[in-house]
Amino acid sequence: MEYLDFELPIKELEDQLDKCVVIGQESNVDMTTTCKQINKKLEETKKQIYKNLTAWQRVQLSRHPNRPYTLDHIHALCGDTFLELHGDRGFKDDKAMIGGLGKIDGQSFMIIGQQKGYNTKTRQYRNFGMANPEGYRKALRLMKMAEKFGVPVLSLIDTPGAFPGIEAEERGQGEAIARNIFEMIRLKVPIIVVIVGEGASGGALGIGVGDRVYMMENTWYSVISPESCSSILWKSWDYKEQAAEALKLTSSDMKRQKLVDDIIPEPLGGAHFDRENAFKTVEQYVIKAYNELKDLSTQDLIAQRMDKYSNMGEFKE
Repeated sequence: MEYLDFELPIKELEDQLDKCVVIGQESNVDMTTTCKQINKKLEETKKQIYKNLTAWQRVQLSRHPNRPYTLDHIHALCGDTFLELHGDRGFKDDKAMIGGLGKIDGQSFMIIGQQKGYNTKTRQYRNFGMANPEGYRKALRLMKMAEKFGVPVLSLIDTPGAFPGIEAEERGQGEAIARNIFEMIRLKVPIIVVIVGEGASGGALGIGVGDRVYMMENTWYSVISPESCSSILWKSWDYKEQAAEALKLTSSDMKRQKLVDDIIPEPLGGAHFDRENAFKTVEQYVIKAYNELKDLSTQDLIAQRMDKYSNMGEFKE
């Protein structure tokens, strides 16, 4: 397990607990009471740290190297029923954007999402979760296929943004994202969106329009990353913590502003501390959302979706 800077007090206590257990096993000294005291202090420290996280600390947790990525969620939700589909039928298969058919609790879903890598080699292979235009066109192709066969769509978002390279712009990055938003608004099947990690900029919005939009507790959703915001406003990344607070990008901020529908709670310490429970909670929210949407007529489904997004950003003086 890797630890972030603000988690170091937890690491120290866990190391103490491990040493305490080893001493008890290798000697005749009864360490039971000492181990219980350390364990109690460990639990109190965890609660104190994780219940008072800053916006920047939540951003760090969303990027934790041990955090489950999109494919982890898919395999946990679908088991061996997931069939990945490839290519946009125009340019190539974008490895940063994955999609395919799978069954969750017996119900078929068309699942799309960005996938990051676990090490240097796979990060390059997945382009760090930053999709090119062909990735968004592949996602749209799969969503249109889902519409044709009446299959609901599940979108799992985890991206630092769409790929900003010159070649991506040459192939129409902005148009591809805009087309997806336009088409998703009027897609004739239920769309459920879950932000499982980073939700940055148009890269997230390109597959982020849904009837139900959920954020996992330790994720963020914003038009720009804190580092980029800091570099624009202060010409330096040193103010990223201040930028994170100002952007109001956490799950609680987004729900308060009615930009997402609900927050999916995570195990204490984040999804990576107890993956199985995190996966089960996500599954419960997905199935609950589908049950709420499945009986709506096509007209009602689209009308409610359009109303939802039309009402965002309203204010009274």
